[in-house]
Amino acid sequence: MAVFPLPSFATTIKCCHEPTNNNGGARFPEKNTVTYTFPYPTAPPPPPRPRRIILVRHGQSEGNVDEGAYARIADPKISLTEIGKAQALECGYNIRDLLLRDANHNHNNWKLYFYVSPYRRTLQTLQCLARPFPRSRIAGLREEPRLREQDFGNFQNREKMRVEKAMRMLYGRFFYRFPDGESAADVYDRITGFRETLRADINIGRFQPPGEQDIDMNLVIVSHGLTLRVFLMRWYKWTVQQFEGLNNMGNGHMLVMEKGYGGRYSLLMHHSEQELRSFGLTDEMLIDQEWQKNARPADLNYDCPMINSFFPHLNEELSRS
Repeated sequence: MAVFPLPSFATTIKCCHEPTNNNGGARFPEKNTVTYTFPYPTAPPPPPRPRRIILVRHGQSEGNVDEGAYARIADPKISLTEIGKAQALECGYNIRDLLLRDANHNHNNWKLYFYVSPYRRTLQTLQCLARPFPRSRIAGLREEPRLREQDFGNFQNREKMRVEKAMRMLYGRFFYRFPDGESAADVYDRITGFRETLRADINIGRFQPPGEQDIDMNLVIVSHGLTLRVFLMRWYKWTVQQFEGLNNMGNGHMLVMEKGYGGRYSLLMHHSEQELRSFGLTDEMLIDQEWQKNARPADLNYDCPMINSFFPHLNEELSRS
């Protein structure tokens, strides 16, 4: 059998003929070619996941006190009241106290990374909330437009909005779209995009400083009441009916999604069952949160209690057995 030598281009492939050109590797080290030897080295361990995702609703705003403010001031420019600023500052101290309790249990190497809606009242909330923290504890922040408030239209007529909100209750809180504005379903679509960005940031370890793997990172998302409820709905895959049973968070209040024993985030790691019931969680949602406490990120809940509510014939099977 004849043996033919391989052509030169089959053994050496170059991006450019210039030997000094390294395709930008000098300016961007992460693009440099990595050489592996056989057998291939084992895959590096996955980056540590943030310890918590803390959801914070902005403090009391001018619009919370006087709905007529929306007719005079653009929604993104609505400011906090003095009470709202005090609420945000108190929330910052509450977060600091939570993290200092960790420091007493050998978790002293903690930091914070913030995501914030670009509206004035959320930016002001973050500025007040961050006052209890020195610069060494703040890893960074990102202004994220997808975390903005539900769009109710531009300058809002007070009486017209009362009619629209009454119609929303008849139509359904999730699907009703305000004229020239958004529905909660529209917010869900953009929050889905943000969630994928957040998951990618977590999975690649974007929050860990170079060469450091022992940082207890805590993410804080400063946003709006409905937007945060939709975020939780999207994260935990709650149904439309479950979403519509949720209550709004108070101004300057927080909900804590804490990493459980298997690596997933559960509200029950920090909050009591009573607290979550007051927020609107049902028995099925609480059972799922209990599962989240021990599950791994890639696990599927085969005992999901919602199966029976979706398929009534399964309950008939149970009653016959």
